[in-house]
Amino acid sequence: MELMTVAESEAFWLHKEYPKTCAPDDFWRQIKRTVKGQPVSQDQIDMIVNAVRAGLRFEQRDILLDLGCGNGALSRYFFSYCSGMLGVDFSTYLIEIAKKNFEKPPAFVFCEEDILTYAEKEEVPQRFTKALCYGVFPYLSLQDARTLLKTLRDRFLNLSLLFIGNLPDKERIEAFYPSGTDYRALINDNNSPIGIWRNREEMQGLAAETGWTAEFRTMPQGFYAGHYRFDALLRRST
Repeated sequence: MELMTVAESEAFWLHKEYPKTCAPDDFWRQIKRTVKGQPVSQDQIDMIVNAVRAGLRFEQRDILLDLGCGNGALSRYFFSYCSGMLGVDFSTYLIEIAKKNFEKPPAFVFCEEDILTYAEKEEVPQRFTKALCYGVFPYLSLQDARTLLKTLRDRFLNLSLLFIGNLPDKERIEAFYPSGTDYRALINDNNSPIGIWRNREEMQGLAAETGWTAEFRTMPQGFYAGHYRFDALLRRST
């Protein structure tokens, strides 16, 4: 059987092509922040923002790096809590949306780039103090996940906290798939619609081998994806 390329994968299509089918101002639908096809409510977004803020403990001097920022609809909520931000995403269309609607140069800007490529070539990595990767990490292969975390650890020397949000929890996978679904082939497939499912032990190991310590958090009751996802907060190991 012929293997599916990344460019042909459903995950790739959902991020690169699907947003073009949405209205230009339908920001949450563009990035699939939806329930049964409908954009989530503002109270759901507020839960995400509050979780990130609690984890990253922003100070006004912070410079935030948002990896996989999409259209910037979530990024904008953190502008007032730090002195600068760079959002990075490989989708030309979503970055165009971000620049048109949310960019506030020179402090709060967006750029089109693959996040691994960006991390390896950023010219002034030491300027960043906090980082966010929300809803994107499951779509990295195991090797790419290792590479990203190691690169952030080794090159971004002032990065003290990394919030990795919305991780599919392997321990609760049956809460997502309908009864009787054979999901075995999807668990470790970063090109599937959900990406790779990991448990806390796997994330702890991945963090440890790349120079981070990890703690885990769950969203408040009532969060639309709380029954099968968790967040990870990574701190630089000494």
